[in-house]
Amino acid sequence: MSNSNGMVLAGSGYCLPERRLTNQDLVTQVDTTDEWIVTRTGIRERRIAADGQTTMYMAVEAAKSALADAKLAPDQLDAIIVATVTPEQPLPATACLVQAELNAGHCAAFDISAACSGFVYGIVIADRFVRHGGYKNLLLIGSETLSRITDYTDRSSCILFGDGAGAVVLQQSPDAGRGVLYHQLHADGKGADFINVPGGGVRHPATAQTLADRMHYMKMKGRDVYKFAVMRMHDLIRDAMANCNLTIDQVKLIVPHQVNQRIIDSAIERLGISPDKVYVNIDRFGNTSAASVPIALHEARLRGRVDRGDTVILVAFGAGLTWASAVVKL
Repeated sequence: MSNSNGMVLAGSGYCLPERRLTNQDLVTQVDTTDEWIVTRTGIRERRIAADGQTTMYMAVEAAKSALADAKLAPDQLDAIIVATVTPEQPLPATACLVQAELNAGHCAAFDISAACSGFVYGIVIADRFVRHGGYKNLLLIGSETLSRITDYTDRSSCILFGDGAGAVVLQQSPDAGRGVLYHQLHADGKGADFINVPGGGVRHPATAQTLADRMHYMKMKGRDVYKFAVMRMHDLIRDAMANCNLTIDQVKLIVPHQVNQRIIDSAIERLGISPDKVYVNIDRFGNTSAASVPIALHEARLRGRVDRGDTVILVAFGAGLTWASAVVKL
């Protein structure tokens, strides 16, 4: 296949549950304060899915919004990719269930499990499908129901996570200069225990004991994750700009995974980048893992912060450990 094609962002959308879990709500559940949470994370509230609002449900709603924005029918899709660590069920892939709900025909459908880096992994995969596989229309979704695996007795982690989904429609373009201009995708499995859910897989299948030991909830080594994320965010942005010969004036917006306000601030301060160049909504939505980059990207579009044809840098890091970046001309 010819690689003379490029990829454009044809549409975007999101789905955010109505219920807000505020810091004041958490104060009644665990030993914490609003000031403590805001100072250490920048989060003031996060969205929590209601009963029946699952990863698939939010993915479908975000997808419908993105397809409408792109003026594309579901049966015109060549592939559906869902990035998630909270799948609808162990099998089949959540993407297959989304395909069925959308009546999207028999297009390719599969999931990516790269935690918070999943959407950035996905946009690189989509770009390769367009450039080298002849795919014309792809739907990429990040959807998470993290409240289902959050331990609300653990004050160090329960303050961080929220639910939601973001989606983009990516289309083939004759302009090879559009799409992913540069990327880095990495992982280090030696840090797998930094963030993990130990129970529920084949290593520790569900039993009365795994339930009693709360092994089906997320475990996190907060200090180790913090140091890892600060270093990786700084390095990824610096590397992306250097390899694309970009000045900060040529970058319309940096859209990071919404991991922690202090981590974002520390990285951009070291790089000498103005906060105005970085899109942040962690104060309102918390950390939504693979959904955070597409939610932020769609919201940035709604607010006129970024538009088709602009150059953006997407950055993410998370469990695995994984880290990823993509310079994208939308």
